Amino acid sequence: MKWWSLIKPYLRERSFYIITLSIFIVIYCGVYFVYDIELQAVFYATYLVLFILVIVACIDFYTYYRKYQELKLMKQNVLVFNNPSYKLGLFDKEYLDVVEEIKRLYYENDGITNQQFKDLEDYFTLWVHQIKLPISAIKLLLETEKVPDKKLLKSELLRINQYTDMVLAYLRMRSIDTDYVFEIYELDDLIRQAIRKFSTEFIRKKLQIQFDETHIKVLTDEKWLVFVLEQLLSNAIKYTNQGYVHIYGNDNTLYIEDTGIGIDASDLPRVFDKGFTGYNGRSDKKASGLGLYLCKNIIDKLSHRLELESQVDKGTKVILHLERKDLRVE
Repeated sequence: MKWWSLIKPYLRERSFYIITLSIFIVIYCGVYFVYDIELQAVFYATYLVLFILVIVACIDFYTYYRKYQELKLMKQNVLVFNNPSYKLGLFDKEYLDVVEEIKRLYYENDGITNQQFKDLEDYFTLWVHQIKLPISAIKLLLETEKVPDKKLLKSELLRINQYTDMVLAYLRMRSIDTDYVFEIYELDDLIRQAIRKFSTEFIRKKLQIQFDETHIKVLTDEKWLVFVLEQLLSNAIKYTNQGYVHIYGNDNTLYIEDTGIGIDASDLPRVFDKGFTGYNGRSDKKASGLGLYLCKNIIDKLSHRLELESQVDKGTKVILHLERKDLRVE
């Protein structure tokens, strides 16, 4: 924009001061006329005042023009805006403070967004490799066997369904719009839902399921707690080749105990970290290190507590503390 195109907006913004000065000049001239001072002296004084005002106005307009140019530059590249060359007034400083705060929030949110995107990318990369295993297994069964084993097919389809549930849970868990519906439930009913889902897996692996009714009432979100129970049962079945899975509880605490391969003591502190598989997980190519990570995050959001005890070659005990004293039912 050319400098002369700013004259009109400049005059409009300075109209209050122009009108005020005009009134002062009229009063000044009126006083001279009232006291019958020579007209030449009046004109001379008026011209002198106007001359000074024009010089001041030119300086002010030049500052106005530079300010406009720098603000225009800031608009084009707001995140790389340096200190302006014109003298800052009180409001100018406040405006620049606002800009600096916006820049700070932008960089902060941009960093969070980039990290969230990277986390999501890492998760889906891992998830894709994970879900390819049961798909490949199904393909192999269909190509190599005239009559594929239905139990094996159902087992692999169950794994695919689990992985799909996991990715949906991961996305819902990260969403700020996630709804939690807290009600009082019979814990035994929720446990039965999870057991039914894996009934064919217990039969296929010839594992015993020992379920002692807990008679516990729990204040929780049904959908999320059932998801956690399914993940914990899935892990118990996956890493138990013989023996049993025992489910029991007392005093608002649920225990899921198995006779599986167990977890090394050095791995226990990190079992809830995302992507951590540990020694046994590395020997089992099906492990992703996502199941327990999701369980821990969900349990934290439900204000419950999750612990894990284990010994190599003796089994694992998952301890789920379900009491929550910080929630009111409306």
